[in-house]
Amino acid sequence: MRLRQLALCAGLALALTACGKQQSANERPPAGAPPSESAPTTAATQGAGQQKTAEQAADLPSKITRMNEDGSETVEDVPGDSGAHNPLLAAVASTVAASTSTASAATLSGPTPWQDGVNYTRIVPAQPTAVPNGQVEVLEFFWYACPHCNAIDPLVESWKKTKPAYISFSRVHVMWNEGHRSLARLYYTLDSMGKLDQLHSEVFKEIHVNGNPLVAGDPNNAAESERIQTAFVTKHGISESDFKKAYHSLPVDLALQRADALVQRYRIDGVPTFVVNGKYVADVRSADGQERLLSLVGDLAAQEHKH
Repeated sequence: MRLRQLALCAGLALALTACGKQQSANERPPAGAPPSESAPTTAATQGAGQQKTAEQAADLPSKITRMNEDGSETVEDVPGDSGAHNPLLAAVASTVAASTSTASAATLSGPTPWQDGVNYTRIVPAQPTAVPNGQVEVLEFFWYACPHCNAIDPLVESWKKTKPAYISFSRVHVMWNEGHRSLARLYYTLDSMGKLDQLHSEVFKEIHVNGNPLVAGDPNNAAESERIQTAFVTKHGISESDFKKAYHSLPVDLALQRADALVQRYRIDGVPTFVVNGKYVADVRSADGQERLLSLVGDLAAQEHKH
């Protein structure tokens, strides 16, 4: 009976697990849309769909999309209150916690000690950073079309305003395929023009609220994606000629190359994912919630600053 319960919990964890590497920008269904009819209907997919609907109704959007080793994608659902609104998830979380009870506790201060190997993973060897001495680098790997990146972004924006001055924060847009690359080019073009503060949240809104994916139906049609994105930015008062000039500029091309190198260096296969000072990697699932993730990032950064 005990083994059966553990197997059930493991199965549920997988069903609730999963924005992944193989998902293109135009594959994201509109908000509230039912699962694709072409997708196989299994107990796992039905359970994941029911859980997604329940969380949307309860306004609990803490999730991460992950790419599995076999090429499939799963959506990991992590309530911000660690399962208080969902006893089933709480039971799964308890089982997982029990299975990792031998993990060593990290030497981080705070009411709840973070555990190395549970709440975050150490990067060995530590990677070089691109910030001045005395600064702690924090990177958020994200994708504009990822609903989970969209869900956590308001919290990240709020955190940016209150974070310590020694934290140097920047986002890195993933480029797993041409659909991702088109949106990454939009991100780095706006950055090069100094327009991110104005339009970053508007891009998320355009995709996830207005239903405009901002890429062509065929992600390989770069010219059409550029046309769609140009129409979007001009609607927000940006000069079409200035945008196109920046869109194909050397600084944007170099920014894309750097982002691609960072994704490969840290082996990012799911977003949103945070990397602290080239030494630690964590996500919503490992931290057990969106707000806890940002608290964890802050604590890891504080520890690095002391050293």
